[in-house]
Amino acid sequence: MPLVKVKEKYQVTLPASVRQRAGVSVGDLLEAKVQGKKITLTPKKAIDRELALALEDIKKGRIYGPFRSVKEMLRSLHGGKKSKTAS
Repeated sequence: MPLVKVKEKYQVTLPASVRQRAGVSVGDLLEAKVQGKKITLTPKKAIDRELALALEDIKKGRIYGPFRSVKEMLRSLHGGKKSKTAS
C-alpha cells in the first residue's frame, strides 16, 4: 500500500498507481469523508443545480414536446395547449 506525505499546506500527492486504479485525472473532484481517524476520498461528478432539476423533471415525465413548430412551442410556454409526444 503506497504511503503519501502531508505537505506544508496540507496537500498530498496521489501516487500514479492509486490515481490510475481510481480513474482520477487532473481537475477531477474528490469527496472527502472522515470516519474516526480514517479519511476516504471518492471521485465525484459535479452537476449544475438547474441541470439536476431538469434531469429530475425528465425522469418524472414532466416534459412537453416535441413540437411541430416554433409557434406551437411558444404557445405551450405561454400556457397554451400542450403538444402530445410523438409515438
